[in-house]
Amino acid sequence: MNITERVIFEQFPYWEKAIGSISAPDEAELTVFLGCGTSYNLALSLAAQANIFGRPAIAVPGGEWLNKPNAFWPRWERTHVIALSRSGETTETVAASKASRAAGAFVTAVTVEPDSALAKNCDRLVKATTHPGEGIVMTVSASLMLLLCLEIIGQDVPHPLVGSARHLAEAVDKVVPRLIAGRSHFVFLGGGALYGVALEGALKLMEMSQSFTQAFHPLEYRHGPISLVDSSTVAIMLYNADQKSAEAKLVAELQEKGAVVIGFGGPGDAEFDIDCAPALVGLNLLPALQILGERAAQARQIDTVAPRHLTKVVKLA
Repeated sequence: MNITERVIFEQFPYWEKAIGSISAPDEAELTVFLGCGTSYNLALSLAAQANIFGRPAIAVPGGEWLNKPNAFWPRWERTHVIALSRSGETTETVAASKASRAAGAFVTAVTVEPDSALAKNCDRLVKATTHPGEGIVMTVSASLMLLLCLEIIGQDVPHPLVGSARHLAEAVDKVVPRLIAGRSHFVFLGGGALYGVALEGALKLMEMSQSFTQAFHPLEYRHGPISLVDSSTVAIMLYNADQKSAEAKLVAELQEKGAVVIGFGGPGDAEFDIDCAPALVGLNLLPALQILGERAAQARQIDTVAPRHLTKVVKLA
């Protein structure tokens, strides 16, 4: 067992420690979730979920919010900016947080580094302790930041979810090597709050295995991208319960065109039940998607401890 997969399977005690009562600040006119890379993918999921809860929200990449915030929202007063950064040192995110505070927004920093620049440039710090062995690829810290932010927007995270996520990752790990053998094109499909999770699954697999990887809203996939599907394709469907019938029809089409389908919450060549509240499905899925990326990398004999061209912290000069 290499370091990356060991860290993935050892993340669950850190979830247990992070679960707790986090009080949300006063109601804001708008909540802006911002981050870069994995943190932005989480932001997309969180903004969708916040809207479902009746809390108006958007997700914006850190650099976009820094350089052209008016393209996304014209007012700063009563705006709550939630900035996500594992390291707390991501250049765009730290600068965007500083600019947001200067303009009058309330800024919450979510990080696993309490002494970071981001932690020192916020109005409220929300933090958790991550696995000390986590390397360049974000695994435990991604799960922890999603967990913390779900609590910030008012979602209770019950302790039994930890066991559910662990069991799901273990179940996926038993079948993934066989399903992905010889396949080189990966597609992650998820709608609503699961779109950001689909993007994160795609990013993990892409950076870990250097494979051609995409992510789409499910019903958008027929509108052009489906032309790439063939016997080299693995499709990972993150089912939404209220769209299951329509998404299952798409899965059947992909199978007819030669794709192998992994279904989370619905039909596929491999099917995995998801037993938790709808708002918690994304968090439940993250470890399973992380181990999928690791196994894809191992199939290509790629060491995920040092992914090509990547560093643990992105700092711009």
